Amino acid sequence: MQRLGMQRLGKAFRALVTGLAVSVALTSWAHAQAWPQRTVRFIVSLGPGSGADIAARLIADKLSAKWKQPVVVENRPGGDAVIAINAFIGAKDDHTLLYTPTSSFTAHPFLMAKMPYDPADLGPIARVSNTLVGFVVTPSLKIDTVKDFVAQIKAQPGKLNYSTATGMTDVIFDGYFKSAGLDITRVPYRDVVGPITDVSEGRIQAYVGALAIVQPHIQSGRVKLIAVTNSQRASTQKDTPTVAEAGFPELTFDGLIGVFGQRNMAQSVRDRIAADIKEAVSDPAVSARLTATGQVVSPGTGAEFKKSMDEQSAKLAAIVKQLGIKPK
Repeated sequence: MQRLGMQRLGKAFRALVTGLAVSVALTSWAHAQAWPQRTVRFIVSLGPGSGADIAARLIADKLSAKWKQPVVVENRPGGDAVIAINAFIGAKDDHTLLYTPTSSFTAHPFLMAKMPYDPADLGPIARVSNTLVGFVVTPSLKIDTVKDFVAQIKAQPGKLNYSTATGMTDVIFDGYFKSAGLDITRVPYRDVVGPITDVSEGRIQAYVGALAIVQPHIQSGRVKLIAVTNSQRASTQKDTPTVAEAGFPELTFDGLIGVFGQRNMAQSVRDRIAADIKEAVSDPAVSARLTATGQVVSPGTGAEFKKSMDEQSAKLAAIVKQLGIKPK
């Protein structure tokens, strides 16, 4: 009898646990369905007209229609995304999301002795796309390949200048040039407009940045595209090799873009946002527009987004260790 009573008690306990689990799941689902209750903000770390900005606005329109709430885009460029990140974290609001290329800040822990924010406050929600990154040079150099550019550096040590768009590209390109013993100066800029203008006018000789930014200058002949840093060729520039195909695999990286939420945001809400973003970018009209602005559509979950970021960080860590770079 005692054993039978224990069995009944065990069944009752299991039923209680199952009931509680179902209740929690239903509550979580209901919370996700109820979100958002008001305007959602996308804080974008780049300025108007950038590939990330264009994508954020296209997605915001789709999400606004689906969520029945306004989705507004706020541009907070500057400071290698620090301005945008701090604005996002400071909001302390689950209706404020961060939309940004990760290459803007992935290098921060390796370059800054004192971080201006806590990386744990950035909760990956969804991977959106990979930015196509172009390696362009001034036409006055009269070169066609990355090998030609390296030959020019060797022929004119200390005479050539270049710039990059983000902290990650800084580390990757500086790392390669230093490891190869090449004497070239990187010139920092506060925005993405200055360097491309200076390359087109011959004041600096090369620039590495989003294809969306450099594409109009390529089409007008004011700069020359010699490679893309991505692992695959750009569909809009099929004749242009990747840096790996050009003989420089060390320079390969894909410009990862995604959405972040507050660290304490409910997982059910994160999952819903990721699913809705995937649906938005899978729309043929949106996908075609993103492709035209130099992006490869690659939607993914928060876990997939984090994995891609971890791979970026691992590559940077290896370069920093190899070169003995110390945070400043």
